[in-house]
Amino acid sequence: MPTLHGHSLIAGSRSAGSGTLFHAVSPTDGTTLTGDFCLAALADVDAALQAAAKAASAFRTASGETRARLLEAIAAGMLALGDELIDRARLETGLLEQRLTSERARTVAQLRMFAAIARDNSWVDARIETGSPDLRRMMLPLGPVVVFGASNFPFAYSVAGGDTASALATGNPVIVKAHEAHPGTSELVGEVIAAALRETGLPAGIFSLLQGAGRILGSPLARHPHTKAIGFTGSLTAGRALFDAAANRPDPIPVFAEMGSLNPIVILPGGLTISSAAPAIARSILDGAGQFCTKPGVILLPSGPGAEAFRQTLAASVSATVPSAMLHAGIASSFANSCAAMDSHPALEVLARATTAATGSQGAAIVVATDAAAFLADEALRHEVFGPFAIIVFYQSVAEAIAVLRSLGGQLTASVFGEANEIAATNMLDLLQQIAGRVIVNGVPTGVVVGSAMQHGGPWPASSDSRFTAVGTAALERFIRPVCFQNLPDTLLPPALQQDNPLGIARLVDGAMIPAGGRG
Repeated sequence: MPTLHGHSLIAGSRSAGSGTLFHAVSPTDGTTLTGDFCLAALADVDAALQAAAKAASAFRTASGETRARLLEAIAAGMLALGDELIDRARLETGLLEQRLTSERARTVAQLRMFAAIARDNSWVDARIETGSPDLRRMMLPLGPVVVFGASNFPFAYSVAGGDTASALATGNPVIVKAHEAHPGTSELVGEVIAAALRETGLPAGIFSLLQGAGRILGSPLARHPHTKAIGFTGSLTAGRALFDAAANRPDPIPVFAEMGSLNPIVILPGGLTISSAAPAIARSILDGAGQFCTKPGVILLPSGPGAEAFRQTLAASVSATVPSAMLHAGIASSFANSCAAMDSHPALEVLARATTAATGSQGAAIVVATDAAAFLADEALRHEVFGPFAIIVFYQSVAEAIAVLRSLGGQLTASVFGEANEIAATNMLDLLQQIAGRVIVNGVPTGVVVGSAMQHGGPWPASSDSRFTAVGTAALERFIRPVCFQNLPDTLLPPALQQDNPLGIARLVDGAMIPAGGRG
């Protein structure tokens, strides 16, 4: 394990910040891990964003090839850390080695995916109309982007995760606020990014890493005049605080926040004949100690004898689950408090709980049940419980199930199990696409594919802007904006819009798509 310096990285230089120290704590046994970490000072926030603003012009005009090489160097650097990175992340998060190895592979794939997009310059979406006036439109980067690392994905939603990769691919400097639960993991990856910038000859100010608590650094980062956008994954409370801070600036900026989601699953009567439904749903609730943002938290089940086999199978899976460490003590405490409140709620029946008791920062699985009327009567039952927990809501009619779904607000995902003709007859898909960003039929929501067609975002409060995704190639759309150039001489136009098309990219010219390599 390498020696950790514990400092923030400000444009390639280390800063001891405020001088106040904090430590990472193992969620598996509560021990204090090696490494003294310094809380970033407000002066560090300003220095990082000043450096980012200074570097923005050079990065905006850097070639796509240069940005691609940067992203590929970061990917290679993460792999080169080998077991050292996996071991530190395992100690700080309690996640298993297999899960972390898989997540690192996903993160490396994301970096390489965005490198390919940076290299081919397709994201600029060049559009040309050669009439009078001559109009030429393309996308440009917003400017410095602040990214907040997430607790449940120490690689894929953290220092070099999807937010950072998509911002860098399109020429935006990035300032990452490391999650305070895994500062060592963040430092290791932050050093990789700093080294990649040196390797590619780009300004160091393109990247900074700040160590410390979001409740202290969040508002200053959101309000700083050089911050042009924010990427966040976490709780509704923290996301709303950032959203409000950014909206109350003299010049409001966008906050792309992925927040709470119940990811409802509705089982139609025909869905009970699908034998794999209960085991698959149980795994979706329990995997990763229920700490995936797409974990189903509400299961709508038709009342009647046909549901008994489903109940029994789900209960058996929950009862047999061995409690595992949650990501950090704060999450474990919040989960325990939420479960205690649900356990004592007069309208809820405990359907099943893990027979092995939780200790320390572990989370013991529990599934409760109620009817639709009671669920609709108490808004508290519609709050997300982050962990291995779900509510089964029994409904008497499809109309009652629809009423429950409409009460939930926006969701990342919504799933329905049933026969095709039954799903069509209930108009269930029409409703689900109104409340969720991703609609699943006869499948579970956990498991997010990183690709061009993925949507990971939904109506509030699942995310702060349902038009965008935090996963997949379209994630870069969050950090760019269109600019139209009118009647500019060819020599003054950006290369993407010049008549001879020196970048060789596909362009829309006078309403016709000219393929890559074409002129016009």
